[in-house]
Amino acid sequence: MLSSSEQKLDKLDAFYRLPLAKQKTSAEIISEARNALRTVRTQRPFTPREDQRKLFGPASSRTPENRPPSSFSLHASSFELADPKPISGTRLRPLELKPKAPASPNTEEDANLSFPKAPVDPAKIRRISGARARFYRAASQGTLLPDRSPPAAHSKTPVESRDTVSVGSATAKRNGAHLTASSATRHLKNPPLLPCDQGFRETTEQEASLQPQLGSRGDPGKRRARASSCPSSSDLSRQETRTASRASLQEQEPELEVDETFWKTRIIPILHELEKEEDIEAMCAACTQLHRALEEARMLGKRFKRRSVLLKALYKLVDAGSDALSLKLAKLILALKVSGKNLLNICKLVFKISRSEKNDTLMQKDNILQSLLEVLRDEDLQSNTEAFLYCMGALKFISGSPGFLTEMVNKGTVEILVQLIKETTEDTEKHGACLPNSGHLLVQTTATLRNLVDSPLTRSKLLNIGAFPCLCTVMGQHMNDKDICTNIARVFSKLTSYRDCCAALVSYSRCYALFLSLLNKYQKNQDLVIRIVFILGNLTAKSNQARELFSGESGSVETLLTLFQNFYRLEESSPKLQRSGARPRAEAEDVLVKLTRVLANIAIHPCIGPVLAADPRVVGLLLTTLESKSLGDCEELVINTTAAINNLSFYQVKSSVLQHRKLYVAELLLKLLVSNNMDGILEAVRVFGNLSQDHDVCNFLMQKNVHKFLITLLEAKHQDICFSACGVLLNLTVDKDKRAVLKEGGGIKKLVDCLRDFGPGDWQLACLVCKTLWNFSENITNASECFGDDVTNTLLILLSTFLDEELALDSSFDQDLKSYHRLHWETEFKPVAQELLKRIQSHHTLLEPLPVPSF
Repeated sequence: MLSSSEQKLDKLDAFYRLPLAKQKTSAEIISEARNALRTVRTQRPFTPREDQRKLFGPASSRTPENRPPSSFSLHASSFELADPKPISGTRLRPLELKPKAPASPNTEEDANLSFPKAPVDPAKIRRISGARARFYRAASQGTLLPDRSPPAAHSKTPVESRDTVSVGSATAKRNGAHLTASSATRHLKNPPLLPCDQGFRETTEQEASLQPQLGSRGDPGKRRARASSCPSSSDLSRQETRTASRASLQEQEPELEVDETFWKTRIIPILHELEKEEDIEAMCAACTQLHRALEEARMLGKRFKRRSVLLKALYKLVDAGSDALSLKLAKLILALKVSGKNLLNICKLVFKISRSEKNDTLMQKDNILQSLLEVLRDEDLQSNTEAFLYCMGALKFISGSPGFLTEMVNKGTVEILVQLIKETTEDTEKHGACLPNSGHLLVQTTATLRNLVDSPLTRSKLLNIGAFPCLCTVMGQHMNDKDICTNIARVFSKLTSYRDCCAALVSYSRCYALFLSLLNKYQKNQDLVIRIVFILGNLTAKSNQARELFSGESGSVETLLTLFQNFYRLEESSPKLQRSGARPRAEAEDVLVKLTRVLANIAIHPCIGPVLAADPRVVGLLLTTLESKSLGDCEELVINTTAAINNLSFYQVKSSVLQHRKLYVAELLLKLLVSNNMDGILEAVRVFGNLSQDHDVCNFLMQKNVHKFLITLLEAKHQDICFSACGVLLNLTVDKDKRAVLKEGGGIKKLVDCLRDFGPGDWQLACLVCKTLWNFSENITNASECFGDDVTNTLLILLSTFLDEELALDSSFDQDLKSYHRLHWETEFKPVAQELLKRIQSHHTLLEPLPVPSF
């Protein structure tokens, strides 16, 4: 006669994963439904290495005529002997009145005014000619001043000017202070320059005397156009202010005097040696010696006399044609802080050298990296965009070399690149359009960043400086530039493979709409589509927030389905290539793999999954793929498709399309069970774990002898396979007439073996085994007759041992893992194991002491 407590145990319902009426939270679903819902992994899209080093590779969307050249000639004659001065950046306020020279002095005071006169001395004439030449050269680069404002007499609303000068009178007023005639004339002779000027020069008295004449030459229309293009003072950016400050400091800093003895004894001999020497190695050694001597005397930089003499001698050596010597020269010339065209030519020279991979070791030995980074950090972006372009091109090439990666990151390359991207973004926002050459520069910058993210330190730096929103902003601004978008997509595809980077991008809510816009715009571009979809797969695999935010965007699922249909048709129309018995995965198929992964991942969300399961278009595409593709030809696509069906089949809702076609789905999955692919078998068994909650599916499995196959899988010694197979067997044992199947093929013993082998490390699996044995022993009268003597004794030992907390919970686990195991041990395994142990003990007579098990 059984006690009341034993009778109560015998009346307990069989363990069975029935759908609950109340919708569970996402946390409950993810934690409880290990065999029902899971994220899908896939490989990152492969990017082939380019055979040649060029600014723009063969896959670039830029045509040859619309992009800067990667090949060019560079000679000593390409350099300017007179290095241009930096931009002043100081803005001149317009004068209210035009100063006019009187025809003749009317008063004695007027007669004392002095006006510039044409020089007579030949030496002065030569200096004036040089000044005129420099003026015209500067003017050709855009340094002409804008036309002066109209006289105040024609203005309807007169505005009081702070700068009022009257040449026809003895006094002038400037900033509210009265000046003498001579001081007013000095202010006229040395006007500050506008920020739109592209050059800077110190005006001499002779040059000032020529300005009224030269200002009247040229095309007035062009001058007006250039003047109107100058931004107002309120539009000056922080970058322009910094540039103006640097230029002002350089202007005020006097040139350093050169010690004559040092120049004659240390510098001149080296220059003579370089001029006469023909041996390249000796010339390289001389350049190194010269660099050290200049550094010792603090003569590097702009501000020292005879710098032009030194540069002239160095420029001549460029024609030697040696990469080793050219690299030495480039480093030395960059240390002398050249600007303008000379800076561009030196950057081109380094770029030309870096195009050869064999020069990587040479560049690393000469530490040219530091010089290039100083160019990007110290020079003005807007006035040196082309120089930055070739400088960044050289950095892109060497960043692809493993030997440079750590060094570049340690020297602050990541921070410089991100700052450069931010400055470009700010300029674009300010002007409302992309600046000339900024797109070409961003292609090189983002490509360099793409190479650097392979370093863990780069990922840490990008997180610390918050670079992800900036990169998304660039994508949005340059959405029409496929090259920039593809490079940034490659950056994100690498970064989102890591959980911390993925979390950072997940939190930037604007990225989902941006990615959808790119997918809709470039639907036929496989390179970009596959990477955007891969990024979305990474985000939705690691974050429930990402699943919700992405699915909440208008047209998100519709976009995925449209892409799936397009690439499915493209994949079907592609030829079936056969190589060594295996077909290489085509790009279109790879896109389908990534798209299926996103669908599988977003289906985990409890609000999105039921909607997808009820969508005939979603289920139809998945079933069509499963029908037409085989594991032999499309392994990853079939496995991902099965995983997506598994996640959708978890939702036991009336509107689910899969519930209405469950037998057809079960029929399709049989071909996976008979394959030799263990991953495919595992995914099929997982789907059966959900479908077998239905009585008709259980009957189908029995008819097809699937239960025998599942019992065989218990011997696989594969933890996940045992877990999934045990889940299906658990559902089969709900029906009393099907419980006997566990005795076939030694099913009971194999379940106990799984409990012994995996129990201490997987309490969820141990719980499933106990539930299955509980269902099987519902009508038990004698434990030995039900399980067998050996199995019964083993069960008693295992259950008693595993219910001992000290023995069950391995102290070698770290704190987090130990907490995880304790949670599943207390909430899942312990209640079921205690009830099963009581049932077996109440129906078993112990004849001899049980041995202590060994694990």
